[in-house]
Amino acid sequence: MKNIVFFFAALILTNQAVAVTELHKKHACISCHADDKKLIGPSYQDVAARFANDWKAKDGTTVKPANAAAFLANKIRKGGGGNWGILPMPSNVSATDAEVNTMVAAILATNVASAKATK
Repeated sequence: MKNIVFFFAALILTNQAVAVTELHKKHACISCHADDKKLIGPSYQDVAARFANDWKAKDGTTVKPANAAAFLANKIRKGGGGNWGILPMPSNVSATDAEVNTMVAAILATNVASAKATK
Protein backbone atom coordinates (compact mmCIF):
# COMPACT_ATOMS: atom_id res chain seq x y z
CA MET A 1 0.00 0.00 0.00
CA LYS A 2 2.83 2.41 0.85
CA ASN A 3 4.35 1.85 -2.58
CA ILE A 4 1.11 2.84 -4.25
CA VAL A 5 0.88 6.04 -2.17
CA PHE A 6 4.51 6.93 -2.97
CA PHE A 7 3.91 6.21 -6.65
CA PHE A 8 0.92 8.56 -6.84
CA ALA A 9 2.70 11.25 -4.80
CA ALA A 10 5.66 11.07 -7.19
CA LEU A 11 3.33 11.18 -10.17
CA ILE A 12 1.58 14.29 -8.85
CA LEU A 13 4.87 16.05 -8.13
CA THR A 14 6.21 15.13 -11.56
CA ASN A 15 3.06 16.47 -13.24
CA GLN A 16 3.34 19.73 -11.27
CA ALA A 17 6.99 20.12 -12.26
CA VAL A 18 6.13 19.54 -15.91
CA ALA A 19 3.31 22.11 -15.70
CA VAL A 20 5.64 24.72 -14.20
CA THR A 21 8.33 24.00 -16.80
CA GLU A 22 5.73 24.46 -19.53
CA LEU A 23 4.73 27.83 -18.02
CA HIS A 24 8.39 28.90 -17.92
CA LYS A 25 8.67 27.97 -21.60
CA LYS A 26 5.35 29.58 -22.57
CA HIS A 27 6.31 32.90 -20.98
CA ALA A 28 9.99 32.78 -22.08
CA CYS A 29 11.33 32.67 -18.50
CA ILE A 30 13.80 29.96 -19.55
CA SER A 31 15.50 32.47 -21.85
CA CYS A 32 17.01 34.13 -18.78
CA HIS A 33 16.52 31.78 -15.81
CA ALA A 34 17.42 28.18 -14.91
CA ASP A 35 16.77 26.09 -11.81
CA ASP A 36 20.33 25.86 -10.59
CA LYS A 37 22.56 28.32 -12.48
CA LYS A 38 22.66 31.97 -13.39
CA LEU A 39 21.98 32.70 -17.03
CA ILE A 40 21.06 36.30 -17.81
CA GLY A 41 18.98 36.46 -14.65
CA PRO A 42 19.39 34.67 -11.33
CA SER A 43 18.69 30.98 -10.89
CA TYR A 44 15.41 30.01 -9.26
CA GLN A 45 17.45 28.57 -6.38
CA ASP A 46 19.12 31.94 -5.83
CA VAL A 47 15.75 33.68 -5.87
CA ALA A 48 14.37 31.23 -3.32
CA ALA A 49 17.44 31.70 -1.13
CA ARG A 50 17.16 35.48 -1.23
CA PHE A 51 13.54 35.47 -0.13
CA ALA A 52 14.01 32.89 2.62
CA ASN A 53 14.97 35.79 4.94
CA ASP A 54 14.26 39.52 5.16
CA TRP A 55 15.78 41.25 2.15
CA LYS A 56 16.13 44.93 1.22
CA ALA A 57 15.13 45.75 -2.35
CA LYS A 58 16.84 48.41 -4.47
CA ASP A 59 14.07 50.91 -3.68
CA GLY A 60 14.70 50.47 0.06
CA THR A 61 11.66 48.29 0.67
CA THR A 62 12.26 45.44 3.10
CA VAL A 63 10.72 42.27 1.72
CA LYS A 64 9.89 39.70 4.37
CA PRO A 65 9.46 36.01 3.52
CA ALA A 66 5.70 36.35 4.12
CA ASN A 67 5.55 39.05 1.40
CA ALA A 68 7.92 37.37 -1.05
CA ALA A 69 5.18 35.82 -3.20
CA ALA A 70 3.44 39.16 -3.74
CA PHE A 71 6.78 40.89 -4.48
CA LEU A 72 7.80 38.24 -7.03
CA ALA A 73 4.36 38.16 -8.66
CA ASN A 74 4.58 41.92 -9.12
CA LYS A 75 8.09 41.58 -10.64
CA ILE A 76 6.89 38.93 -13.08
CA ARG A 77 3.91 41.04 -14.16
CA LYS A 78 5.61 44.46 -14.30
CA GLY A 79 9.27 43.55 -14.78
CA GLY A 80 11.99 45.73 -13.34
CA GLY A 81 15.66 45.88 -12.70
CA GLY A 82 18.47 46.69 -10.36
CA ASN A 83 17.92 44.01 -7.75
CA TRP A 84 20.02 41.37 -9.53
CA GLY A 85 22.27 43.45 -11.72
CA ILE A 86 22.00 46.00 -14.48
CA LEU A 87 19.83 44.10 -16.96
CA PRO A 88 16.10 44.62 -16.39
CA MET A 89 13.56 41.82 -16.45
CA PRO A 90 10.83 42.52 -19.02
CA SER A 91 7.22 42.63 -17.96
CA ASN A 92 5.06 39.59 -18.57
CA VAL A 93 1.54 40.89 -18.96
CA SER A 94 0.39 37.85 -20.97
CA ALA A 95 0.61 35.54 -17.93
CA THR A 96 -2.65 35.05 -16.07
CA ASP A 97 -2.83 35.52 -12.30
CA ALA A 98 -3.11 31.76 -11.88
CA GLU A 99 -0.02 31.16 -14.03
CA VAL A 100 2.00 33.81 -12.17
CA ASN A 101 0.95 32.39 -8.80
CA THR A 102 1.91 28.87 -9.91
CA MET A 103 5.33 30.03 -11.10
CA VAL A 104 5.97 32.04 -7.93
CA ALA A 105 4.99 29.14 -5.68
CA ALA A 106 7.35 26.83 -7.59
CA ILE A 107 10.22 29.32 -7.45
CA LEU A 108 9.84 29.89 -3.72
CA ALA A 109 9.60 26.14 -3.12
CA THR A 110 12.94 25.56 -4.88
CA ASN A 111 15.43 23.80 -2.64
CA VAL A 112 17.13 26.64 -0.79
CA ALA A 113 19.73 24.31 0.69
CA SER A 114 20.91 23.45 -2.83
CA ALA A 115 21.26 27.13 -3.68
CA LYS A 116 23.46 27.77 -0.64
CA ALA A 117 25.56 24.71 -1.39
CA THR A 118 26.29 25.84 -4.96
CA LYS A 119 27.65 29.26 -3.96
